[in-house]
This record gives sequence, C-alpha cells and structure tokens, in this order.
Amino acid sequence: MMRSKEVRCCCIGLLLLVAAYVPVTANAEEVGFCNAAVESLTGDVYANPERWKSLSIYTLFTEGWNEPWVSPPTGEGYAPRQGWINASDGVFYRLGIGTFGYSNGAERLGDRYTGGLTLYAPLSRRLEVQFDVPFVDSFDGHTDFGDLQITPRIILSETKAASESFNLSIRIPTGDKDQGNRSAVLTPNYQFWTNHWKGLVLRGGLGMAIPVHNQSDTGARTAIVGNFAAGYYFTEHDAAPFGDFVTYVAANYSQAVDDRDDSKTTSLSLTPGFRTHLGNNWYLLGGVEVPTTKPKAYDYQILSGLMLVF
Repeated sequence: MMRSKEVRCCCIGLLLLVAAYVPVTANAEEVGFCNAAVESLTGDVYANPERWKSLSIYTLFTEGWNEPWVSPPTGEGYAPRQGWINASDGVFYRLGIGTFGYSNGAERLGDRYTGGLTLYAPLSRRLEVQFDVPFVDSFDGHTDFGDLQITPRIILSETKAASESFNLSIRIPTGDKDQGNRSAVLTPNYQFWTNHWKGLVLRGGLGMAIPVHNQSDTGARTAIVGNFAAGYYFTEHDAAPFGDFVTYVAANYSQAVDDRDDSKTTSLSLTPGFRTHLGNNWYLLGGVEVPTTKPKAYDYQILSGLMLVF
C-alpha cells in the first residue's frame, strides 16, 4: 500500500537503529534487549512496584535499554500515570484501546465515523512502540481503512513527580486520499507528564508534522503542533465503576509553516474529557472536541474509547 520509498527506508532504518542499540555499560537489572522486551510485554509488570526506579536524561544512552519495563508508581500527589483521549502521553503504558469517533460536519461537509485500535507495547524501560490502526474511516458515503501510524517512543527522564518522552510518529499512507488520507507524515515531538499536588495532572507536548509524500494530492502541510491538558483525579482506583475518575480539558494547536497554500493556517480546538476505571482493568474514556478557529472541518467531534490494561 505504501508508495514512498523514502518513508519506507526511514521507518525501517529508525526501528533497526533503535532495536540494535546496546548500551556499553551493564548493571544487575540488565537482561539483554530481547529478554527485556519479552518480559516487558508478557511479564507481571505490576506485581513488584519496588522494582521501579527513576531514570535520568544524563544516562539516556547507558541505562534502561536492556532492562524490563516496570509500571511506574503514582505521582508525587497521588494521581496515576494514565492516558487521556486527545492529550499527550509523556508516559509508558501496556494496554490496548478500541476507539470510536463521530464528527459532525461543518457547513457543507459530511459527517465522519472512525473506529480503530491503539496498542502501547513497552520493550524496555527506555523504549516503547505505539500502534494506531484505523480499521474504519467512513466519510461522505465512502468507508475505507485509514492511514496506519507507528510511533517509537523513548523515555528521556522519569521521576515520581514527572516524566518526559521523545516520540517519532510515522504516518503510513494506507488510506484513501478522497477521505483526506494517504499521507506520509513524520512527526517528531516532545511530551511531558507531571503530578506534584494531590490529583492535579498537567501534561502536554510540542512537535512538527512534516509531510514527505503526496502533499499536492492530500493538501498536507508542514506544521507546528502542540498540546496542553490539565485534569484532576477525584476517586481512588478501587472505586469502580468510577475508579480513578478524572475530568480534564485538552487544547490542541496547529500552525502551518510552509508556503504551499495562502489559506488560513492556524487551528485551535478544546476537548473536555473524562476517564474512569470500570473494574477488572477495564476503562472507559470519552471527550468532545470543539474547534475554536475557522475554517472548521467539523462543528464538534465525539471521541470515545474502551480500554484494557494487561
């Protein structure tokens, strides 16, 4: 399905480079990259939280790559490290989430329905790969597979109160250009997560979306992209079906920086959302994204997800 040799080479080269990297130092926790990946993906990463320890950016190239991932503790307040819809991560997880979205089309644009699967697969304390698989993209009477996205993620630093990650999202043109897909885009970005006081969590990210193929057909633009979200946790984890109940507001920003189009290039949307623990490691997530700038691709967008932590 992929049409760009440059994107293919970039994806393969990046993954091989990360997978082949072996630090020059060793310690008692190191088990080798392959063993660390197997244990991170299949082991009980929640049973022994005392195995977790902080990571420093100063040991980025010498620590954590050959050590199994362990689920980190709650923050300096008491908030858990969890993901929210339409908000930056900055944290590693091991989970899968089925997503559904509905966009109410603005002006003469049609409504849109989307459905997919997002999988977070940690391979070590430093490395994780995120997969976003858009099984259904239905727009203007056409239903097709969307653009697949693969994101290698690296933890830069992690303490009890905060964590930082560097991510490279690789959008692969597997969808239909008539539905706004079939774009090859690289998006390097920085993300952070913090919890210093009670249940208050602040998180965000900043990066650049760089189309590398099919710009003229899809209208894809080189753009600065940013996100900031703030939320508060109200309940304990065991208070299912309202465990770890959090409400938040996320702001997403995009500013085109190329000269391929003279149209307005700035967009800003707000997403009030929630997340709750239903029980037995199942979670329900939801949000409503509302654009605040024009022209609008939609009037509002309903986003939801049913998630299993494993």
